[in-house]
Amino acid sequence: MNELFKALSDPTRRKILDLLKEKDLTAGEISEQFDMSKPSISQHLKILKSAQLIQDEKKGQFIIYSLNMTVFQEIISWAFSFKENN
Repeated sequence: MNELFKALSDPTRRKILDLLKEKDLTAGEISEQFDMSKPSISQHLKILKSAQLIQDEKKGQFIIYSLNMTVFQEIISWAFSFKENN
């Protein structure tokens, strides 16, 4: 869980997640949305993937990134476990 929150703590990674919320994208399409190098974006993608927030699938010569909705459902479930029972 620590790795997950560390991944979410960075604004660039949160923006990547927002982009992927709209549709699946390649690394190139993601990098076009930022004013930083492609290796920097790749590092952010690596961290998000390591935290299991995103997944990738190779299609031809491209790698397509998408949200891992299972992890987001687990986060929501965990957060709601703190709700007081009334």
